[in-house]
Amino acid sequence: MGYTIAEIAAHTGLSAEGDLSLSVVRPSEPSDAARDELALAMSRQYEEAVAACQAQAAVLWPGADWKALGLKAALFAPRARVALAGITGMFEPALDLEPGIHPTAIIDPSAVLAEDCWVGPYTLIGPGVVIARGARIQSHVSIERGAQIGENAIIRAGVRIGRDVRLGARVSIHPNACLGADGFSYVTPEPGSVESAKTSGAVSDAGRNLSLTRIASLGSVEVADDVEIGASSCIDRGTVADTVIGRGTKIDNLVMIGHNVRVGETCMLCGHVGLAGSITVGDRVVLGGKVGVADHVTIGHDSVVAGGSLVGSDIPPQSVMLGVPAMPRGKAIEQIMAIRRLPRALEQLRELRQKMGL
Repeated sequence: MGYTIAEIAAHTGLSAEGDLSLSVVRPSEPSDAARDELALAMSRQYEEAVAACQAQAAVLWPGADWKALGLKAALFAPRARVALAGITGMFEPALDLEPGIHPTAIIDPSAVLAEDCWVGPYTLIGPGVVIARGARIQSHVSIERGAQIGENAIIRAGVRIGRDVRLGARVSIHPNACLGADGFSYVTPEPGSVESAKTSGAVSDAGRNLSLTRIASLGSVEVADDVEIGASSCIDRGTVADTVIGRGTKIDNLVMIGHNVRVGETCMLCGHVGLAGSITVGDRVVLGGKVGVADHVTIGHDSVVAGGSLVGSDIPPQSVMLGVPAMPRGKAIEQIMAIRRLPRALEQLRELRQKMGL
């Protein structure tokens, strides 16, 4: 399905010039854009590529001379990635799922499903589950007892939703994510190796983990409206209180969120982030890829933690943190530069010792 330049401009709010009735079938990289495709060239660095491609229309940087580039029409993007979001959203394929309830789905008689929700093949819906209108559930999904699925939620293939998990409106969950598994919570009957290590810095003979007793997970998981959860990510249920994900937060693939964690609104948790139990993450926090956070830590509102950092203590609001252990960005860069200077400093010290006969 194609769109005219006029339709794209109206949907995205971008200004447009030229033949606005021109239709394009998909966006494309400028280096290989075909005649019926929309070249994405939102930066001047793509000027030569867009001039050489076959596309008749392109998305360009503000002030670009589209006629000189041989185009018949152009859209202009002051913020490239905002424009990209709007354009790709228009061309995104529809969810691969037929309307209605597939005959192979297994649905408990006590479950309540809105008339217009969709349920795919081999999906299992347990007792007392409530699925709101417009929800779309793909194949091989399991939804356990008492779970609630909000309006227009999208649950993709292979997702596992545990008992009593509550999803808000327009929540989007990608394949094989698991919400509501038990938390990783164990205790030793007598003080064990972890307690010994924390108090003395060593593991004594008397402080070994001779046995582990499981602490049951009686809480659940609550996911607010407009949250997106990536493929194969896991969110554990709380021990007594619920694990909570705030409105509008976006969670990447392969993210691990432990029991009793509370994540604020409009956060971004990138791939391989790991949150231990009982962490509090404020609103609008960004955690880069492979960030690890120790248990019971609080990360203040509007903070950014760079990828690969390890957070072991509380972070104040509006902090920019970097490194292992994570520290304020300026201090981390100073340490990195100091380490890089060490080889030269050691060489200078060696030369000085030789001159002094030491």
